[in-house]
Amino acid sequence: MSKAERPSRRSVLAAAVVAAVAGGATPAAAATATGRPADSPGTTPSSTRPVDYHSWTTYTDWRSGTFDGTRPIAGLRPALEIATPVGTTDYADPHTGTTATWEYATWTGPVHRLSVPATEAIASWNAHTPAGTWLQVELQGTYSDGTDTPWYVMGRWAAGDQDIKRTSVDDQTDGRSTIWTDTFSIDDAASGLRLLSYRLRLTLYRRPGTGLTPTVWRIGAMGSDIPDRFTVPASTPAASARELIVPRYSQEIHAGQYPQYDNGGEAWCSPTSSQMIIEYWGGRLTSEQLSWVDPSYADPQVCHAARSTYDYQYAGCGNWPFNAAYAATFKGLQGVVTRLGSLTDLETLIAAGIPAITSQSFLKTELTGAGYGTSGHLMTVIGFTADGDVIANDPASPSDAAVRRVYLRREFENIWLRTKRYNASGKVVSGSGGVCYLYFPAHPTPHQRNALAAVGVD
Repeated sequence: MSKAERPSRRSVLAAAVVAAVAGGATPAAAATATGRPADSPGTTPSSTRPVDYHSWTTYTDWRSGTFDGTRPIAGLRPALEIATPVGTTDYADPHTGTTATWEYATWTGPVHRLSVPATEAIASWNAHTPAGTWLQVELQGTYSDGTDTPWYVMGRWAAGDQDIKRTSVDDQTDGRSTIWTDTFSIDDAASGLRLLSYRLRLTLYRRPGTGLTPTVWRIGAMGSDIPDRFTVPASTPAASARELIVPRYSQEIHAGQYPQYDNGGEAWCSPTSSQMIIEYWGGRLTSEQLSWVDPSYADPQVCHAARSTYDYQYAGCGNWPFNAAYAATFKGLQGVVTRLGSLTDLETLIAAGIPAITSQSFLKTELTGAGYGTSGHLMTVIGFTADGDVIANDPASPSDAAVRRVYLRREFENIWLRTKRYNASGKVVSGSGGVCYLYFPAHPTPHQRNALAAVGVD
């Protein structure tokens, strides 16, 4: 995100978080069964975490929902598609000023009771939306007092930007909870109000008479109730070092590029980090896909990632689920947004060959060697040294060659996992509380599957 305090969705969400806490692409992926993994021996089950991530991905999962014009598709990668549209609707795109008619069908998931009554929830999804199609994700929950939330729109999304402009939806609230771009947040967590359960609804759209359909492979949500904390307990380093070989891209070399996608530079940390991990897993863009990029620009794939993650309401590329959804447009990849609990969790993933994108904010003096401070920034964790320090591909670097950094373990863990901090003016603002993006194979190896289960990802 940006290194400057700017009136964006993240700075608005920061205030909400403070209020809440006050109260085939893989280096060794073999096809495996689609059943859910058990927690690895010696690891903490996800039910003991202050985070509950749950997803619907299998044929059985899809069949557990309610179909209205949709159908489940069996196979190596089960999915949801349009069967017979239930009708048509007009959508007035607020970002183009045009209105178009679309056929649509829906799937409503079963109620998921959270293992952790939550102050926040973030949905994420993986889908293919060919030209002429798009989808909408909604969430409805039940509060701890037994009343229900409205149906909240968590995103209107398409992989491309020719049919609709992908967008979050502002001004959604019932006076008790609010949607801040991509995040459901209880307005006053100090009151004790929590989200006890939720269900998700998918609406799939296509141009009338075309027979096209979006294909949805995964939908899920992360609910959390992270403790109020300026500091977090220190974790013990793992016994061995490991570094994954992840491509290195600088966001800063794109400063001033494509103002219509937030002008490059410091605003592109999220898509730059996403592109690094996508390419680690073997994802590549074709020359045709990159043909729109100015040929004088280096690393045109980063420009494409920015365009493909841009949220036209937020007016930036930092929408968390939009980044995960972009990653899943590459063959054989899936992506989720969740929260982790410690650097031990990241070490578990790195040991299985899975890098992660972490969200953090800090003063220049709080992260030795960074050389900057930020009100919100994404970087890629690719390994750990023998001493347990963090090896990161930090896109906030002056060149691709300078992207690899080593950050002190204790400093990194604290700036990533805390929920409250002091900014340069001495004002209490928020931290991300361990938010991360995880991109991994559609068919993980047993080691990868166990590592994901150990950090609460099914």
